[in-house]
Amino acid sequence: MEPTLWCLCLALTLSLLYLLATTRGKHSRNSRLPPGPTPLPLFGSLFELGRDPHRSLARLAKTHGPVMSLRLGLVTTVVVSSPDAAREALQKKDPDLASRCVPDAIQVPGHYEASLIWNPHNQLWKNLRAIIKSHLFTTRRLDATQSLRRQKVQQLVGYVRCHAGQAVDIGQAAFATSLNVITSTFFSVDLVDLDSDRAGDFMDIVSAIMEEVGRPNLSDFFPLLRVIDPQGLRRRVTAHLGKLYKLFDQMIDSRLEGVMTDRKTNNTRHDFLDELVHLHIQEDDTRLDRQTIKTLLVDMFLAGSDTSSNTVQWAMAELLRNPSSMAKAQAELAKGIGYQREVEESDIAGLPFLQAVVKETLRLHPPVPLLLPHKAETNVELGGYAVPKGTRVLVNAWAIGHDGDVWEDPESFKPERFLESDVDFRGGDFELIPFGSGRRLCPGMPLAFRTVHLMLGSLLQSFDWKLPEGMQPSDVDITEKFGVTLALAAPLRAVAVPTEYARTSDK
Repeated sequence: MEPTLWCLCLALTLSLLYLLATTRGKHSRNSRLPPGPTPLPLFGSLFELGRDPHRSLARLAKTHGPVMSLRLGLVTTVVVSSPDAAREALQKKDPDLASRCVPDAIQVPGHYEASLIWNPHNQLWKNLRAIIKSHLFTTRRLDATQSLRRQKVQQLVGYVRCHAGQAVDIGQAAFATSLNVITSTFFSVDLVDLDSDRAGDFMDIVSAIMEEVGRPNLSDFFPLLRVIDPQGLRRRVTAHLGKLYKLFDQMIDSRLEGVMTDRKTNNTRHDFLDELVHLHIQEDDTRLDRQTIKTLLVDMFLAGSDTSSNTVQWAMAELLRNPSSMAKAQAELAKGIGYQREVEESDIAGLPFLQAVVKETLRLHPPVPLLLPHKAETNVELGGYAVPKGTRVLVNAWAIGHDGDVWEDPESFKPERFLESDVDFRGGDFELIPFGSGRRLCPGMPLAFRTVHLMLGSLLQSFDWKLPEGMQPSDVDITEKFGVTLALAAPLRAVAVPTEYARTSDK
């Protein structure tokens, strides 16, 4: 398209958008929408978001209240920023807000419609949720696969031990371990070697998808622009997802080819892919098509590897910044378990300070700071205000975790605050909801709970940690990289000294 024609089309589009925005504004003045900042013509409050929307929205909520509305381009968004408002949205009004507002970047044909994460609150979503609960995340199933997780964490400890005295990229090592936990549970195979470049390649793909989907997108604020995908986000996400689909297609084909062999030899596997393949080949109402299986595997692959590894990395960053807290966690491990055996999942209940470290990490650095966007399925009321059908609703878990009215000294890392508190992160205490609550509570939370505590406990039991030479605790960079998930902007590197050597040298 010639530059002049392009500029003309752009001018006409913007003019139309402006007319639509001003028309909508006239209708909304008489509504009972929650209070919010005065919108600019056409753009609304888009420029208020900045590079860190979770922080910007928390700042705005201090002025406009815990239930706040913003016009972002042509789209009305309601933001919830307090425990009471979150309880109303995710518990009392859960049936009305259980649907999803799907970002344009993830509206890849065939993907979001079959996604457990992004699918609306419909029958397919209910079926997938039931499959996940019954075949993967029950206590019985998790207990049966704990030896797999123990083995993956042993490999992590072995990897760090081989690099003793060197600065280790904790985030990449934790990501590779989380990834292998997922793939060994789902497919009975390790996908990466901790010392290979392949781990970094997968980490780049997952990080790119999370960043692209979480990035402010003109197509979400001006729906007419979706047809041209002006920032190219959907095109790039499609390419990244295509790499994962290719991988899972190969795994599904291999497993389907083995089905007949298994039947002839009476050999059956008992992993999750086996369950899905059997649901695929049966001829009844419970049959899953291939696309749904691939999408479900991608969902679990992305969410399971990214959130768990990010949490471990954030916890280690905070402990390195707060050596006294690290010393307390290690002392608890030494007293409760010692150094003669490894940490087991069954030990977690008897390690209250380790649990407090994880809770405090999730409070300060929730894996999904704005949770995933909800959508009003009908006209609903929140905080005494009207939320029209179709409105996007965000729950700012980061703002709740940093609220001085809820938490004393909220910016400080103080695990001790949880030692005398019953507050938990499983969805019932709205002061701490890093995994959401209600119908959209993260289904993988039970696996994440075990994996994060086991990885973190093993790293603290097996090694004494120090910063690279010349660095002080205050030098640890905890700058955030915003996306769907909240990651460290810079890789966290630290030096590990095996505990037996450290203890010997102290004598």
